[in-house]
Amino acid sequence: MNRIEERFAKLKSEGLKGFVAYIGAGDPHLEATRQFAIAFDQAGVDILELGVPFSDPLADGLVNQLAAQRGLESGTTPPKLLETVEAIRRESQIPIVLYVYFNLLHRISVEQFIQDAARAGVDGLLVLDLPPEESGTYEKLMAAAGLCPIYLVAPTTPEDRIALIVPRGRGFIYYISREGVTGMQAKVATNIAEMTAHIRQYTTLPVAVGFGVSNPEQARAVAAAAEAVVVGSAIVNQIAQYGKDAELVPKVAAFVKTLVEAVKPPK
Repeated sequence: MNRIEERFAKLKSEGLKGFVAYIGAGDPHLEATRQFAIAFDQAGVDILELGVPFSDPLADGLVNQLAAQRGLESGTTPPKLLETVEAIRRESQIPIVLYVYFNLLHRISVEQFIQDAARAGVDGLLVLDLPPEESGTYEKLMAAAGLCPIYLVAPTTPEDRIALIVPRGRGFIYYISREGVTGMQAKVATNIAEMTAHIRQYTTLPVAVGFGVSNPEQARAVAAAAEAVVVGSAIVNQIAQYGKDAELVPKVAAFVKTLVEAVKPPK
C-alpha cells in the first residue's frame, strides 16, 4: 500500500471520514506550498492535492484558473514542484496527489513524469483529461511505480462508463458532485448519497466527493454520504485573499482546520 491506501485504511479502522485539501502549487510561491503541506498535515488534512500550473486548465473555474496563473507567474514548473515535494517529505508523510493535465506528462514523457513523481514522494496522479480508454500504458507505468491513478466520475457519467472507469482506479474514486468546472457553491447537490451508493456497486475503493464544497456545514453534509470530502476553491480563495499577508499560512490553515473538524469532529 502507498500512503493514500494506508491513510484510508487507518481512517476506516478508526471509523472516521477523510479530508482532502486542494491548492494550486506555487501559489503564491513554492515555499508557501511547502509550508501549507506541513501546516495542513498538522491541521488533520488526510490528503493534499496539488494543482500543477497549466496555461489551459479547462476543468477549473475562475478561482483555480487564477491560482494556476499565479503559479506560472511564480515560476512553478513540474521539476521545481517535485523538488518541493521532496522538501515536504523531509518533514511530512502526508499523502500527495498531483492534479495535472496530460499535456504536461506528454511534454516530459509519461514514463519519465511518473518515475520522477514517484521518486520525489508523490502518491497518486489525477490526470484530468486522460480518457480511461487511452490510459492502458499510463496505468501500467503507474502500477510499476507504486502510484495510484485517481479517476473522476461525474453526475452525467453513464452506467456503462462508470462500470468501465471505477474498477481501474486505485486509492480512491473522485466523484464530482455537480456538472461544470471547479468553484464555490451556495449549496451542495442533493443526490450525493444516491450517486456514491451507485459508484460503490462497482468498487470497494473509498469515494471522495468534491467540486463546490465551500464551508464547514457543506463539508459535514457531504461527509455523511462519502468516505472523504474534497475542498479546493474555498481554500484557494483564502490564499488569494491573504496572498501578501505575513500570516498567510496560519490564516489559511486555521480555515482548513474548521473544515477538517466538520468532517472529523474533535473527540
